[in-house]
Amino acid sequence: MVGEAFLESAIAKYKAQKDFAERAIAQLGDEQLHQPLDENTNSVAVIMKHMAGNMLSRWTDFLSTDGEKQWRNRDSEFVDDLHLRDELMAFWQRGWDCLFSALNALKVGDLTKTVRIRGEPHNVIEAIHRELDHYGYHVGQIVLVARVLAKGNWTTLTVPRGESEEYNRRVWQS
Repeated sequence: MVGEAFLESAIAKYKAQKDFAERAIAQLGDEQLHQPLDENTNSVAVIMKHMAGNMLSRWTDFLSTDGEKQWRNRDSEFVDDLHLRDELMAFWQRGWDCLFSALNALKVGDLTKTVRIRGEPHNVIEAIHRELDHYGYHVGQIVLVARVLAKGNWTTLTVPRGESEEYNRRVWQS
């Protein structure tokens, strides 16, 4: 029962992270997707490409092979070469599909199995948490970069400033 609840919760949290990122991404024009804030930051497109590459590596054959696949070229994930929004979004979706396919295939009995990431052993719960932390970090980057680039055209993804009391009143009266 706890294991089932954990898997359901993990899947819901990953879906929420994806939704949060996509709501930020939708607020950017095509050129803005490829615009870093400065020479020391990654563009939203590069962050998306890195996340999708990581997902494909980590979640392909999740229970049976190391999460750092031999075929992965991590450094190439930081090259902005997916120029069309459609191809970028397709690669992004491919990564998420791989992740959700792996998570949906897990059984409660799998949670205590050991998987490896770069040779380092993790039980499945730890591996799920590790990647949720990693993706949450990058989703935060996507949101921040998108927010800065959108400027006055930004639509907040959470409770707007100055509206917490009204939000709480609405929620608690439901």
